[in-house]
Amino acid sequence: MRTVQGWFRDTTGGLPRAFWYLWTGTLINRLGSFVLVFLAIYLTRERGFSAAQAGLVIGLWGVGGAVGTTVGGILTDRWGRRPTLFTAHVGAATMMLSLGFARPLWAVAVGALLLGTFAEAARPVFGAMMIDVVPEKDRLRAFSLNYWAINLGFACAAVLAGFAAQAGFLLLFVVDAATTLVTALIVFIRVGETRRASAVVAARGGPAPRGALRTIATDRIFLGFVVLNLFAAMVFLQHISMLPIAMGDAGLSPATYGSVIALNGVLIVVGQLFVPRLIRGRSRSHVLALASVVMGVGFGLTAFADAVWFFGLTVLIWTLGEMLSSPSNATLIAELSPAEMRGRYQGVFSLSWQVAGAVAPILGGVVREHAGNAALWLGCAAIGGVTAVAHLVSGPARERRATQLQPRTEPVVPVIAGQHPAPQAAEAAATAPAEPVPARTPA
Repeated sequence: MRTVQGWFRDTTGGLPRAFWYLWTGTLINRLGSFVLVFLAIYLTRERGFSAAQAGLVIGLWGVGGAVGTTVGGILTDRWGRRPTLFTAHVGAATMMLSLGFARPLWAVAVGALLLGTFAEAARPVFGAMMIDVVPEKDRLRAFSLNYWAINLGFACAAVLAGFAAQAGFLLLFVVDAATTLVTALIVFIRVGETRRASAVVAARGGPAPRGALRTIATDRIFLGFVVLNLFAAMVFLQHISMLPIAMGDAGLSPATYGSVIALNGVLIVVGQLFVPRLIRGRSRSHVLALASVVMGVGFGLTAFADAVWFFGLTVLIWTLGEMLSSPSNATLIAELSPAEMRGRYQGVFSLSWQVAGAVAPILGGVVREHAGNAALWLGCAAIGGVTAVAHLVSGPARERRATQLQPRTEPVVPVIAGQHPAPQAAEAAATAPAEPVPARTPA
């Protein structure tokens, strides 16, 4: 019992209150994340669209997300965390309902495009706020806990959505919109503005940092990591677009797909809290390479799956790779992001997911229709192997860059909405020197 209590204290203790409000918002939002999980089934079975048309709609979601993460990252740094997050969530809830009532293909396509724009604009905001409020030494734990909440909500949502879809697909859109609004209210009411640069800019009267996108465009080490994440995301997102179609072709129902894909969340909920201790002190490049191989093997085996248990086994395998890669990715991006450009760096990294969200379903649908189901999944395995090699080659340069960008000042104490910082903390925030941006070294 003492060992369990000590593990629980080591895993959850000492994190700031603002983090737990963000964590709660994440959990609630994911509990209602019904739509994207079942969108491919909804489009093909309820609306009668072909696999290629469904892939196009989901791809437009990704195109909108690419715009949303870029704009959201810029607004996060310039406008502020809270107003950007609130606007993104309210817009996402509105478009979620609109998509549920859309009928023609063009209306569904436009709705998916706008929904992706608003929904994914919140991604860089959440990432920046997490980094803002959690000290560097606690971020691996914090990101693992947040990832745990995401998948706890996802596991429950996947099962519940399968049964809710039987009562009517419109219910999925209504519940998703409602939980999005609740998340926005929790964060907006209980978490104050966390942008570190605000105190410095206010004290000095200077403008917000500009030219960040030009700086990112010349950061070849960071962009190389973004490209590798793009390839990994193109493989991973096949579980949303092509996997439900493949299971449907095998004669399995939407409820069965929901139960199988829920294994992803269940395994992460059970094991993710142990991952930080497992990978702590190990080379992140080796961890990411192993994760890419395991994920590729899991998706590759889908080519041979023809029964519920086999599909479930493939999900469990690629979930292990996901569990290894997620906290390593999050901490590495946090360390590669200069504080004053944190939102835009988060936005560009999120852009890789949105580009994958646009390309993966379209490419997956085309490959599946013209080359066959086996070619699609074996191609995913090949991409996983190539990505693993690339991580081993590029890893040392990334770690050197992360060391150069280590903060030289203590993190600003986050302010909870409705509270005021102590006079000493306010004075320290107003007089603290801005963190220098280290010179960019060639990749």
